[in-house]
Amino acid sequence: MAVYSKFSAAQEPRTELHDKLALTGAEVSINNLPAGASVPFFHAHRQNEEIYVILSGKGSAIIDGETVSLAAGDWVRISPAAMRRFFAAEDEAISFACIQVKENSLGSYTVDDAIVPE
Repeated sequence: MAVYSKFSAAQEPRTELHDKLALTGAEVSINNLPAGASVPFFHAHRQNEEIYVILSGKGSAIIDGETVSLAAGDWVRISPAAMRRFFAAEDEAISFACIQVKENSLGSYTVDDAIVPE
């Protein structure tokens, strides 16, 4: 069994990577909305927080009734219970990745989790 997985995402409207990369601790999706389009529904989660990174373009999100402007390079973390919906700008497409993980599940990170050979 390989110790890594690799996948090249096309410009599909939505690509979920849990199956494509055999993810075991997170869900990651790549999302592409053309100008003027939106995710067709509001949603929240039971346990998972979502971390969004705007890869290109601009748009907005409505998060618990508050409109948040978004542009390439922005990162947004949303608590599980918050209702959210994403929109592309009227004049520009938006591409974003969403990383979904169980809230409060991170035990260690970066250097605390690293193994550095001597």
